[in-house]
Amino acid sequence: MDQPQTVVRGTGAERPARAVTLPAGHLLTVLVTSPRMPAGLMSRDAWTALDTADRVLAADLTDPVPAAVVASGIDVTTVAYDSAAQAARELVDTAADSSVLWISSPDADPGLTDALAGELTRHDDPPQIEVLVASWDLPGARLLDAVAVMDALRSPGGCPWDAEQTHASLAKYLLEEAHETVEAIELDDRQHLAEELGDVLLQVLFHARIAADEDPAFDIDDVAAGLVDKLIRRHPHVFADGDAATPEDVERSWEQIKAGEKPDRARDDLLAGIPASLSTLLIADKVLSRASRRGIPLSYGERRDLGARLLALVDEARASGESADALLRAELRTIAHSAPPSAAESVPDSDV
Repeated sequence: MDQPQTVVRGTGAERPARAVTLPAGHLLTVLVTSPRMPAGLMSRDAWTALDTADRVLAADLTDPVPAAVVASGIDVTTVAYDSAAQAARELVDTAADSSVLWISSPDADPGLTDALAGELTRHDDPPQIEVLVASWDLPGARLLDAVAVMDALRSPGGCPWDAEQTHASLAKYLLEEAHETVEAIELDDRQHLAEELGDVLLQVLFHARIAADEDPAFDIDDVAAGLVDKLIRRHPHVFADGDAATPEDVERSWEQIKAGEKPDRARDDLLAGIPASLSTLLIADKVLSRASRRGIPLSYGERRDLGARLLALVDEARASGESADALLRAELRTIAHSAPPSAAESVPDSDV
């Protein structure tokens, strides 16, 4: 008995040529596509295979890919089945005397791969089977899934808690998730960081969806478009003819561009635009950084009061490329974890 052979094509930018010579009318091609890519944006190999197959089959002609194929003028036949085993038997039997192409369903036809393997081994002269990857996810494609999940949660029939949230009710979670992300960075915990970044992304999607509910003309693409425009505008050394060879050059250029975008802000107001709820150490760091970039002299170094000395320490940390805020948090973690248990037990906790 001939052994069934599986050929996989189109798995990346460098797609290999077909590895075997297959007899006409004795081939089953399983066309796999990304549900996150428009149905029409399939590879040339995919369209060639669709055009040359004797029969093109699919489970549902209303699914995006079969619908796009039908719209292109290629006949697609519906195959109704109750189980993966039944579908596999139908496909293998049909491929015994004709070349057949199966368009995978958006859910990737759970169980069909195993059922095909079992069905092929049952035949004395099984057809060759080829898996043809017609489209694949681009970087960031899973963000589309995140948007779709958020839409489902806020839509009728979704989550009651999510449906009643507002910008104001979620504000505390945005702060909390941002702080937890910073902590994951400081602890150098990659797995925790991925989780916390996801939580921050959730807040962005949540607020964007709430804004869209309030104004149907607004959606998450407006958020992304505004970000893209800002990044391009503020990086002329990358996207235009600007000149910035060092990080310091980039910061000076950024400051000049921001000043042009917000001409109503007084140049000597070092606190303009900085949230009052930000950590005081971070505010101090930002003020010192702005003053340095703008060439504004500060007189705190001439004083010896406690506030001026604290500011001098923040400047000392900044000059060494570190954050006074992060350094203080790290020191607090160190002393908290190094305190002897007996000492901790002997002192009443006034916070409880």
